[in-house]
Amino acid sequence: MPRIVALCGGVGGAKLAYGFARVLPPDDLTVIVNTGDDFEHFGLRICPDVDTVMYTLSDRDNRDTGWGRAAETWAVMDEVGRLGGETWFKLGDKDLALHLLRRQLLDGGARLSEVTRQLAARLGVQSAVLPMSDEPVRTIVETAEGDLAFQDYFVRRRCEPQVTGFRFEGATQARPSPEVEAALSDPGLHGIVICPSNPYVSVGPILAIDGIRKRLERASVPIIAVSPIVAGRAIKGPAAKMMAELSGPVSALLVARLYGKLIDAMVLDEQDHALLGERCDDDPRLFLAPTVMRTSDDRIALARDCLRLLEELR
Repeated sequence: MPRIVALCGGVGGAKLAYGFARVLPPDDLTVIVNTGDDFEHFGLRICPDVDTVMYTLSDRDNRDTGWGRAAETWAVMDEVGRLGGETWFKLGDKDLALHLLRRQLLDGGARLSEVTRQLAARLGVQSAVLPMSDEPVRTIVETAEGDLAFQDYFVRRRCEPQVTGFRFEGATQARPSPEVEAALSDPGLHGIVICPSNPYVSVGPILAIDGIRKRLERASVPIIAVSPIVAGRAIKGPAAKMMAELSGPVSALLVARLYGKLIDAMVLDEQDHALLGERCDDDPRLFLAPTVMRTSDDRIALARDCLRLLEELR
């Protein structure tokens, strides 16, 4: 079976990672996850995208909300509210248990990659889930109202302020973990997939780490991306709003141009077939597939389409 590395953020990326995990042996899939969304809350290290990937791969994710745990309870958060504490960022009881254990392991001296490996194993995840770095990188959203930490923009302000740009504090100092370096330099690697995650704030922080970007630029295997924009809209999250505020027309082709020469091909949804005629010579190759993942079967089908495309590009 082909061995691949998937780069992803939260919900959309986790869905495709789920598809890969169902068609590839565990040792043939490595998922490198954005940690630019991470922040400290109630003294705990919150890793929203890493946790979403772990919950999704272990079938513990809440498919109704797209975040958090299935069959979650909220006793602790309810009590925090009654006591006058902040409740703008929701932490369910099961989710909180994971954060408490992460805090304990980190305080004991373990690296974030080591902690994630332990937590994923305890959740029953067999494929490797790797934070993009063990060192902190923090996404700052530059807006017309001033700079906002990502979770303040995304959760507290519900993506309302107009976006003018982004920066990733700590990215120039952060290094890929030894596990990430090993995955990207694996001689048995067949291809790299950028999952349908927000190109600005989910994939952007990963690519801002120089050690990761340079390995991708030097990669001897094909790199493909799956567009998170379908028919001019984002399947989930603020990607389309950000694109409209930064660049004007919202298009899957613009996502391809954001990645540029870093990728060999972009997978568009079949609804965007008209964009094939707008491709320029400098654009990556474009391919069509059903990319909207409503069911588990949809996730698996898209994973298989991506694997076939990688094999074709090889």
